[in-house]
Amino acid sequence: MNKCCVAILMCLPLTAVAYPIDVEKSVDGVKLDYTTYDTAYDIGSITLNNYGQVPAACKVTFRNGPEAPRVRRVNVAAGKSVDVTANFNRQIIKLRIALDCKAQ
Repeated sequence: MNKCCVAILMCLPLTAVAYPIDVEKSVDGVKLDYTTYDTAYDIGSITLNNYGQVPAACKVTFRNGPEAPRVRRVNVAAGKSVDVTANFNRQIIKLRIALDCKAQ
């Protein structure tokens, strides 16, 4: 009985498989930081945190292989944070995010 339980437990996945996320950041005149998340197998998200004294206008481009890039434009007020997500038609294998922010 013990061997049977061990065999069943070995068949179960012990960790969730996450996809890698690469971020290319270009910020001009703003103090901006980010945190990325692999929300679901076909959804990628990033949280933008503005630590500066001026608001930022950001263009976030999500790329997942051969699919068309998803572009999101957001404004991040001074001292605030904004969540940005993109949904894809296929499972994400590797997500590339280009972050371009400028002071308003």
